[in-house]
Amino acid sequence: MADQALTITAVSALPAALSGAHGANRAPLGTPRQIAADTDVAAISVWLAEYVSSPHTFRSYRKEAERLLVWATQWRGKAISSLAREDVLAYEAFLTNPPAAWCDDALARRGDHRRLFAGPLSDRSRRQALGILAGLFNYLVRAGYLAGSPFALQPRRLGARKASHRVERFIDRALWLDVLAQLDRWPRQTSREQQRYERARWVLRLLYETALRASEAAQAREADLYQVRGRWWLRVVGKGGIEGQIPWSDALMGDLQRYRSFLGLPAMPETGGRCPLILGIAGRGGALTPTAIYLIVKDIFGRVADDWEAGDSARAAQLRRVSTHWLRHTAASHQADDGNPIHHIQKNLRHSSIATTSIYLHAEDDARHAATTERNQRSEA
Repeated sequence: MADQALTITAVSALPAALSGAHGANRAPLGTPRQIAADTDVAAISVWLAEYVSSPHTFRSYRKEAERLLVWATQWRGKAISSLAREDVLAYEAFLTNPPAAWCDDALARRGDHRRLFAGPLSDRSRRQALGILAGLFNYLVRAGYLAGSPFALQPRRLGARKASHRVERFIDRALWLDVLAQLDRWPRQTSREQQRYERARWVLRLLYETALRASEAAQAREADLYQVRGRWWLRVVGKGGIEGQIPWSDALMGDLQRYRSFLGLPAMPETGGRCPLILGIAGRGGALTPTAIYLIVKDIFGRVADDWEAGDSARAAQLRRVSTHWLRHTAASHQADDGNPIHHIQKNLRHSSIATTSIYLHAEDDARHAATTERNQRSEA
């Protein structure tokens, strides 16, 4: 349980003035309380406990809470429960330019006094961090711990409407097919090369066909596969504990059977079996972490980029940016291009809003572009 708590030596023994026990923004006495916590660290730990079942979300949320807690107590000299709107604006500015001492490569990645920043946060990362913290403060207000949230005053900013533009981090179909073809050219002379190829082949097909997040792929087990009316489905528990059912094609089942047979496992997944869908390179050991799956994908596209660097540096540069989430975007974009109804894609990706799913509808934009430019060319002729 130690890994599931907010434990930072720098803030674990805070003086009373910084503990939050008497924070300026604490809810008045008599306010109905939903949590028993009476310090900021204890209250944040309750919030984090809500996400223990989703390891990727838990780690992300804990990181942002730790950053704010250290900044507030050590840099700002305030308890979390004393922060006002001016402090939030100061923290947002801090994220754009954290001091070098906070980004020192010599600091440990884990443990006490570790490095909390790799450098200034990008616009997207900064918005994500502030969104997570806004969720934390809203939770503490609803719990009766805080009187109000300094994030509630944040105005809606230009660019905050996510569904107003098309997603750009995806691989077009021609490039995707070329990547698969290049993967099939990988050397397979030694057992290690064969192992690397078979796992790479399987990981790409699994993530592309299912649009799983890295965290979901890491948690997937053979027991999560089941049949209904002769059709295979994959049961997934994603962000926020939301459960979904992902269509699993016969072709993908064939790819899974090939991968399992290569590793010496029974080709057909066992009902109730706990074997992960993605294993170590030789099929040994337990489930891989989301980070390991992310690195596998980065390695695959990095190697293909190396192969193409001399002949097509532009495409090679694009591939070096590809990550697991690109494959999720790619899967959704290709499904939309193939005419899959948008509400089906919404269910496949487990989006709460169909507006979010609409960012993958590139075919309509392509048709509009073609109709407009071809008309202009005819006019000029």
